[in-house]
Amino acid sequence: MAARRAARGVLRGVLSSLLHREAVPALNYSCHGVSRSKLFYEFSSARGMAGLAQPAQEREPWRQAMEKVRNIGISAHIDSGKTTLTERVLFYTGRIHEIHEVRGKDGVGAKMDSMDLEREKGITIQSAATHCTWGDYQVNIIDTPGHVDFTIEVERALRVLDGAVLVLCSVGGVQSQSITVDRQMRRYNVPRVAFINKLDRSGADPWKVIDQLKKKLKLNCAAVQYPIGLETELQGLVDLVQMKAFISKGAHGENVVEEEIAPEMLQIATEKRRELIEIVSEVDEELAEKFLSDEPISVDELEAAIRRATISLQFVPVFMGSAFKNKGVQLLLDGVSNFLPCPLEVSNHALDQNKNEEKVNLSGSPNAPLVALAFKLEEGRFGQLTYLRLYDGTIRRGDYIVNSTTGRKVKVPRLVRMHADDMEDIQQAGAGEIVAVFGVECASGDTFTDGSVKYTMTSMNVPEPVMSLAIAPSSKDVGQQFSKALNRFQKEDPTFRVSLDPDSGETIISGMGELHLDIYVERIKREYKVDAIVGKPQVNFRETITQRAEFDYLHRKQSGGQGQYGRVVGYVEPIEEGDLSGKKFEFKNMMIGQAIPSNFIPSIEKGFIEAANSGSLIGHPVENLRVVLTDGASHQVDSSDLAFKLAALYAFRDCYQKARPVILEPIMLVEMKAPMEFQGPVIGDINRRKGIIVGSEQDGDDAVITAHVPLNNMFGYSTGLRSMTQGKGEFTMEYHQHAAVPQDVQAQLVKEFQNKRGSA
Repeated sequence: MAARRAARGVLRGVLSSLLHREAVPALNYSCHGVSRSKLFYEFSSARGMAGLAQPAQEREPWRQAMEKVRNIGISAHIDSGKTTLTERVLFYTGRIHEIHEVRGKDGVGAKMDSMDLEREKGITIQSAATHCTWGDYQVNIIDTPGHVDFTIEVERALRVLDGAVLVLCSVGGVQSQSITVDRQMRRYNVPRVAFINKLDRSGADPWKVIDQLKKKLKLNCAAVQYPIGLETELQGLVDLVQMKAFISKGAHGENVVEEEIAPEMLQIATEKRRELIEIVSEVDEELAEKFLSDEPISVDELEAAIRRATISLQFVPVFMGSAFKNKGVQLLLDGVSNFLPCPLEVSNHALDQNKNEEKVNLSGSPNAPLVALAFKLEEGRFGQLTYLRLYDGTIRRGDYIVNSTTGRKVKVPRLVRMHADDMEDIQQAGAGEIVAVFGVECASGDTFTDGSVKYTMTSMNVPEPVMSLAIAPSSKDVGQQFSKALNRFQKEDPTFRVSLDPDSGETIISGMGELHLDIYVERIKREYKVDAIVGKPQVNFRETITQRAEFDYLHRKQSGGQGQYGRVVGYVEPIEEGDLSGKKFEFKNMMIGQAIPSNFIPSIEKGFIEAANSGSLIGHPVENLRVVLTDGASHQVDSSDLAFKLAALYAFRDCYQKARPVILEPIMLVEMKAPMEFQGPVIGDINRRKGIIVGSEQDGDDAVITAHVPLNNMFGYSTGLRSMTQGKGEFTMEYHQHAAVPQDVQAQLVKEFQNKRGSA
């Protein structure tokens, strides 16, 4: 540490002498062929690394403006208070002038829950965007759903945001969806602050929640605040960075009064501040030097260290409060401004399609060529509404923009900034902003440019659907509206799929769970006035093979004129679970020589892919399959693409049974919470549903049970849980993995499939 400190001192001295000299104009001279602008850029970077601010006149005006922009998402487990928190943020920033509750008795509901269904059910279904101003900071906010069935809304919001607020309940702590949201934040490298909400509730314990953040989410975190009272006694918060007390006063907590810390709280606040400094110094060298030297640490130094550690994803500052009781929200806004990054501090890159998808770092400059990602679509009152995150360049109303995915050039007829379901027309928007455009047809995930570059942004992670329903309109008269609704929802939501059952001819909709599909059925009825007949829910099974099997198939057909001839030889084998490629299907051409001309190989691969789309056990797709082609034969006249495609198709069907296929079913991670007195019946019911208990702990007077349960056995569970716990139990469920079904279940499923096919 001493050697490092000495080295840093020398570096700081050199930088100081270089950067603070008045002879900076001397940089006009070239130095070993390096241009002045290049030297200036490197000196600016060195200044930043040395912890020295760049003089205001050295920074372009757009850069100064961009430093005051924050793009954040608010994410959490269901019922943690995200929408209530966003409502308070909008009130305190002056965007709205009245506070309405999520389940408001006045019938208005929270601003961000603009759908009737959201207000009725008291849950967020669609992510909603808004913007507000806090001091001289411009904050763009996306409020996301907490229910796992709408996880794509969280996924696409985090894909385009620079920072996030992870909201946690002070009683519930880290729950199942908190873990999912944390995983999504890690996937997109999103810096976050945590906000422990509901400190006014009985049983509130923020320190227990912080401990869970460390153990369950493996986060390096510490409180930056200390509550003044808890539960009904909650009055305000002590800021551990500034060492000041802040009391919320006024009818809606709009007046935050700064006071000195009460003498009886000074010792514990000092201890917590030291703990904060110690944890941050573990990941920040500058603070570590001062901490180890026992030098006094100023407010600015601690604030800067927390900001550096947060942006580098090495630390999570933990804020506290109660959104419902109007306490701590303004201090959280200060934390968002102080600790979360501006668009320029986040590394974004695109793929250059003209250079074999070479990575290109985006500067974030409004003067660069336009690069924007369409991350969310909605059918608005005036046509398709496309939400865009601008990474580079400027977009203006009336501009022509190019869809990099399709190559189509389109005009921007209307440009708006969103405030939930309200729109504010704007003439232009620059890099770092989140806006929406009307009249631009595209798909979710498309990239738009000004045409001077051909860049595409990396795609989002889209989870596979786990449940299906057969659905049909109640009468043929509304068939057109029915199709229109399904097409629209499929375009808006990548996890909502529509297909046709080839055997029964039924329309099948697939999604992330019962609630997900129920919401869409209800929306078809409300928004398109179509009554739909819904069949029994179906589980999205998969098939796979368990051993290697050889194939040697000759497809030969002669019917006058040119015939069909194609022979394929090889084997199929399962892809091992630990395989790093993560592919569901893999085709390998291991042939030596030209027994089959190379131009027929793609047709053989197509044939195997088509065959794997429908396994012979129950007609579901085959996964974790590798097909290896080792030999074959062709005919000079009769061989064709069709012949080899059919040869591959029949070869797969011929060897499939020899590979000992099994059926895979979706296994759900289910977390149940119920009073301790009902623990026995709940566990007994899970066992009856063939679930495996993987965790059980006590949370106050409640038992929290975690289990892996087959989705096929979870239908109607909400009713069953309520009845066995006198309405006091609750549960959450999310997809965990696909696993092989027991032999008796497989035999039953195969029999049902054969009967259905026989009667069709």
